[in-house]
Amino acid sequence: MARESKEEKLERMTTVDREILMSHPGKFIAGIDEVGRGPLAGPVVTACVSIPFSKLVPGVDDSKKLSEIRRDALYPLLMENAHYAKTAWVSPAVIDEINILNATKRAMEECAAALENGVFLVDAVKGLKLPGEAVSIIHGDAVSYMIAAASVVAKVERDRYMALLHEKYPMYNFIKNKGYGTKEHIEAIKKYGPCPEHRMTFIQKFLPGANV
Repeated sequence: MARESKEEKLERMTTVDREILMSHPGKFIAGIDEVGRGPLAGPVVTACVSIPFSKLVPGVDDSKKLSEIRRDALYPLLMENAHYAKTAWVSPAVIDEINILNATKRAMEECAAALENGVFLVDAVKGLKLPGEAVSIIHGDAVSYMIAAASVVAKVERDRYMALLHEKYPMYNFIKNKGYGTKEHIEAIKKYGPCPEHRMTFIQKFLPGANV
């Protein structure tokens, strides 16, 4: 199978966005996505991104399909060309208090709150209170350019934050695992205990005295 060109990828990734834009004349199309629902440590980060179709940046895809080098290269281009690009963060303490789904919804609503006249394409999450119509798309970061762009922005910002946490808490190797539950990370939790960046509701079974 021939490798997909940048032009072909751009055409594929914008098909859904263009169809929705055509059915909502005069509106902005924006994508919303999250990064960090599953990790044992660190915040959940969401982004809302809207880029004019005349300024689309080639190469955008689901952030999980892109290398760190590629994401870092795309990030400033996306921020420079966006009509709107904002992130919102919810801390581990709040995640523990209201649960990860509610924390994700709160962050999604917050990052989109200042965009007027928008139609919001959201990766799977429903029931959001947004300043415009929401369209939920399953696996949206794989089929919608705007959602994929949001996933890149959120991923880059969260990864950079986890790298800073690594300097403060090197024993957990956050720079490598980004807070996810790798074997090495879990062993570090068992050895050193949790730090303030851990989600206590996620790691209870790894703490001393837990029945596992």
